[in-house]
Amino acid sequence: MDQTTDRERAARWLNVSRETWAKLELYENRLRRWQRVKNLVAPSTLDQIWSRHFADSQQILAHARTAGGYPKTWVDLGSGGGFPGLVIAICLAGTDTRVHLVESDHRKCAFLRDVARETQAPAVVHNLRIEDCYADVGRVDMVTARALAPLWKLLDLAAPFIEDGAKCLFLKGQDVESELTEATISSSLKVSLIESQVDPQGRLVAVHKAGLDQ
Repeated sequence: MDQTTDRERAARWLNVSRETWAKLELYENRLRRWQRVKNLVAPSTLDQIWSRHFADSQQILAHARTAGGYPKTWVDLGSGGGFPGLVIAICLAGTDTRVHLVESDHRKCAFLRDVARETQAPAVVHNLRIEDCYADVGRVDMVTARALAPLWKLLDLAAPFIEDGAKCLFLKGQDVESELTEATISSSLKVSLIESQVDPQGRLVAVHKAGLDQ
């Protein structure tokens, strides 16, 4: 798949301004440059950056928006190359949103800071293990993660934030049904699946405390 075709495919899903598109182009250029020295994404997906990574990440916004607008504070667990957290931050640049990016690899953190600075994204990078990040991040409205861990582990990692009232949107692949079967879901949680707009086999897993308003 060539880059032009990939961008055309992504344009069907990416509902962003010209300014945001330009920032994503900058992001792509930085990612390709850093990829040479640090494996940020699977090499097999480099020709699908716009659809596989940018559009896949941005679709979370459609499900996070409420009548009151987008969540004000986010935490992205295990941000890696910035998906979905940094894409979300870029798309919400110019608002009073803050997106916390949690990543334990210091070189990946350097990459995230570089792109956040160049795109003026409202992102704060935390070079921490996820298990240790709650004290630094504090209460948030939304928790995200992508390709990080099985669902049972994600729920465990996100538990302190969920307990504080945060909602979660996790990007998962085709194995999510088996992960749901394996996970022990507390009766205090409501878990639902949303079809991916980008990947026919993908799903978004929405999690929040039972009884919490949608």
